[in-house]
Amino acid sequence: MTGLDLQMAQKVLDSQPFSRLVGARISAFGDGAATLQVDIRPELHQQNGFVHGGVLSYAADNSITFAAGTTLGPAVLTGGFSIQYIRPATGRTLIARAVVVHTGRRQAVVRCDLFAAADDGTETLCAVAQGTVLPARS
Repeated sequence: MTGLDLQMAQKVLDSQPFSRLVGARISAFGDGAATLQVDIRPELHQQNGFVHGGVLSYAADNSITFAAGTTLGPAVLTGGFSIQYIRPATGRTLIARAVVVHTGRRQAVVRCDLFAAADDGTETLCAVAQGTVLPARS
């Protein structure tokens, strides 16, 4: 989309107070895809020392919406999504890679794979999500 690039996507992400709180960043954006990353730190853990499921859901939701924005335009909202947790997330970085599966006039369907990256860069799949994104209408 014209005017949308990685730098602009990061500015939009930075305008979200919760995204700043968790320290999210976009590492890839364009052509029906977006990758969001969050450094894993103790404040994002649940009681057993794993990344809280809400953080994984946040990463899935936002990466799904950003990916859809590359096909629907910048004014979009998540219509809904589901997430399946596969294994606990531990490591250095949470990575949410979202890819648009289908875009129509009224919505986009997007798949997201969430990985926990270790210090050595090894990635382990920890959750999968799928969502629909709608153009925002006033």
